[in-house]
Amino acid sequence: MKNLEEVIGLYTLRLCAFLVVLAIFVILYDILVQGMPAISWEFLTSYPREGMTKGGIWPAVVGTVYVTLITAICSIPLGVGAAIYLSEYAREGWTTRVIRSSIRNLAGVPSIVYGLFGVALFVEGLRFGTSVLSAGLTLGLLTLPWIIATAEEALKSVPQTYREASYALGATKWQTIRSQVLPSAFPGILTGTILGISRAAGETAPILFTGAAFYLPHLPSSPFDQFMALPYHLFNLSTQHHDIEGVRHLAYGTAMVLIGLVLAMNLVAILIRYRLRKQKRN
Repeated sequence: MKNLEEVIGLYTLRLCAFLVVLAIFVILYDILVQGMPAISWEFLTSYPREGMTKGGIWPAVVGTVYVTLITAICSIPLGVGAAIYLSEYAREGWTTRVIRSSIRNLAGVPSIVYGLFGVALFVEGLRFGTSVLSAGLTLGLLTLPWIIATAEEALKSVPQTYREASYALGATKWQTIRSQVLPSAFPGILTGTILGISRAAGETAPILFTGAAFYLPHLPSSPFDQFMALPYHLFNLSTQHHDIEGVRHLAYGTAMVLIGLVLAMNLVAILIRYRLRKQKRN
């Protein structure tokens, strides 16, 4: 009876995994089939024209890269630093438990809430205006809880014997963290960080209020300029355009480029993690 239950459970899990993978492949196949005709060098490197019914998505690509860089610069050092403190320095107690619970709750807050908070704090409060900087800082706040949580888990996965051996050799706490703990936890930290940044790159709601523009005939020249972004451009083509059917192939092409950008970021993380683990084994 127990063996039968195990077999049923195993095949149920396999079926669930198969259905999830099948759904992903169906979605990707649909995007590829309908988006591939729109992909060309002109589409990737030119500006939209004639009411965005022709031309390309170059300003949206550049804007997405700019805001993603600002997000990474703002969130990664703070997130990893907070994770190091919580994992290595903070004493266990109700205060740290409340902090960890708050971080996990913030990770589940809808992105539109972060967008409204970004408007109140960065656009109006700090008077950055609707700009690349405001959008990047807002996405940084959205990504921060995810980075802290994943980085802390990666640090906790490092065996305690690494720390004890380093202390036995006379190293200080910071020297131990820097030379033993962080290198061992770096692959996990990198994976969580890239996943968080990838999520931020595909968000529409936070940048909708903080800096994304429907159309701009030029690239942003400073962090205080508005910008076009791939997720917001895709949203406009899919729901706000006056000729939705006429630009549907452009919307699919934009979706394809956005997915490609996110996959490229994840591929870079996988390659770096593989190389680090290979060096560690050698």
